[in-house]
Amino acid sequence: MAPFKIIAFDADDTLWHTERLYVEAQDGLKNILASYGADQDVHARLYATEMRNLETYGYGIKSFTLSMIETAIELSGGRISAADILSIIDSARRMITADVHLLEHVARAVTELAAHHTLMLITKGDLRDQESKVARSGLAQSFGHIEIVSDKKSATYRSILERYGVPPADFLMVGNSIPSDIQPVLELGASAVYIPHELTWAYDAADAPPTGKPGFHQLESIGELPALVTRLESGPPSTP
Repeated sequence: MAPFKIIAFDADDTLWHTERLYVEAQDGLKNILASYGADQDVHARLYATEMRNLETYGYGIKSFTLSMIETAIELSGGRISAADILSIIDSARRMITADVHLLEHVARAVTELAAHHTLMLITKGDLRDQESKVARSGLAQSFGHIEIVSDKKSATYRSILERYGVPPADFLMVGNSIPSDIQPVLELGASAVYIPHELTWAYDAADAPPTGKPGFHQLESIGELPALVTRLESGPPSTP
């Protein structure tokens, strides 16, 4: 096949570590609520609040923080102190300003692919936060296009492809979320590479497509991606 016209990447936990920041913030919330005698599963209640608020607040640290505050009020029976609410806000500030740590092999793989392909970053979340992380990642110069979207559904990807004039067959998406990065892309007839991450938000957890599904590929590490792209673009080996 011809070279992919665009190779796109998810950002959080595909290029750099993100979910561990959320895990640390949730653990901090659990510690705060322990002093109020909250004996329920704080993580489960927070996730339920996030899902309830997703349509209104969207994705990202700021929406996550609002859900943490709401959960704290509910589980403390309204007794949460202003000082403890400020502690929750401070944890969000630390998340936003945290150093950007690339996953292993990311810098090499992205640089190698950018030498011969147009790369795109497609990520959802808060615009300012994601723009800041891209700028601080050291990878911005490798991406010809950056798309920060409110969701990642098939219609979102279709709109992006139509805007750039790229047929689905010429598009490859790389990410760690089956519902957001893989399934919607496969539905369009494009290709997708799933690279699991050890920490995955429950919202992004789903079974991978079956082996052999057209367009679907799974790797253990992003370091394997350049070789996979070369194989896919070379096509099947010729028969004697």
